[in-house]
Amino acid sequence: MPTDDTGETANIRKRTSSGGLLYRINGGVEVILISHRGQKGTTVWCLPKGTVEAGESLEETALREVREETGITGRILEKLGEIQYEFYSKQDKILIFKTVHFYLLEYLAGNEKDHDDEADEARWFSVNDAEKRLTHLNELAMLQKAAYLIRAAALPPTSLTQSPDQL
Repeated sequence: MPTDDTGETANIRKRTSSGGLLYRINGGVEVILISHRGQKGTTVWCLPKGTVEAGESLEETALREVREETGITGRILEKLGEIQYEFYSKQDKILIFKTVHFYLLEYLAGNEKDHDDEADEARWFSVNDAEKRLTHLNELAMLQKAAYLIRAAALPPTSLTQSPDQL
């Protein structure tokens, strides 16, 4: 199959998005998830993320998308990692290969009721409840990594050698 200089073929498009796992301490660690209707009409709970716009860095996109989709402003602490997946776009009639970069964000200000219309709802969850609620397993891995980093930062240095299931 012929490719162009981006490595794309006539039947496959590459897309890059960025988003964040936003947390706060409210009697315990809470993370915010958003919901929207999936292609089959079911409710999908996921992390806020979106397409990188022209001239935007991955970090700028993560901050913007989190703010738009949750109504919350956060501060990036570090990059969590990236996930990749593919899906078929019925609208474009093409296979999309997507890479999403995720960042760990600390709550600064805002109210989850102020989210935009891309999300049906933005809601705070305990880490345990968020693990049960997240729809996509690859995003669950980002949540688990974030939970480990947040808890490790709050523990004495000797605790940093423990695995996540020991915490």
